[in-house]
Amino acid sequence: MVAAPTTGGKILIVDDSKAVRDAIRFLVEKQEGFTVCDEAVDGFDAIEKAQNLKPDLILLDLSMPKLNGAVAASVLKATIPGIRIILFTMYEDAVSMLRPALAVDLVLTKPNGLRNLVQSMQEVLGRES
Repeated sequence: MVAAPTTGGKILIVDDSKAVRDAIRFLVEKQEGFTVCDEAVDGFDAIEKAQNLKPDLILLDLSMPKLNGAVAASVLKATIPGIRIILFTMYEDAVSMLRPALAVDLVLTKPNGLRNLVQSMQEVLGRES
């Protein structure tokens, strides 16, 4: 049995697709203790909003215009101590290759990862900084 987290967290959702942001928001807001503090449409937007809002967790798309999730994650990890990042990608075979090379806490595929999103968020937020 997995224990529920004692505290939730503020979540920043970053994806260039409004439909994906809406789906993630719906899943997050159904969970007690988690709140969506804002949404961002690309890496630049994510960096600016994260620096102002100080979320506990960022749900970050890999493939976005202007600044992709890999570069944004590196900047975020370097500028916001202790920030947790879950990176989403459509490319399932990229997951195992990407995780060790990226400044993120977890890499999930969009098709499979959304199913386990809440559990993944709880696990990542429960880790020691």
